[in-house]
Amino acid sequence: MIAFVRVVSVKPGKTAAAMAFAKDIAAYIQTGYGVDLEVLRPIGGNPQRVAWSGRYANLADFEAFNGKLMADAKYWEKVNTAAEYFVVGSFFDSMWQTV
Repeated sequence: MIAFVRVVSVKPGKTAAAMAFAKDIAAYIQTGYGVDLEVLRPIGGNPQRVAWSGRYANLADFEAFNGKLMADAKYWEKVNTAAEYFVVGSFFDSMWQTV
């Protein structure tokens, strides 16, 4: 099993809007691709962050999903409308393998 986690910093004063977007994009991905993304917020450390976490059977499944998503014009429309909520260059992706 592969776990993918994306963390991004939220601009000051944009937390509510960023969380609403995070939930909206997770719902869009669930409906359109059948991928369950959890929306996470920190309970320690820097509170101005949001994260998404998803699990995939293997790297090939993740790659197939990601390829479709990157070609999805509606996804990019949604992402581009939310640019004002997030700090440029603060996205951090990690992939984990279950043992």
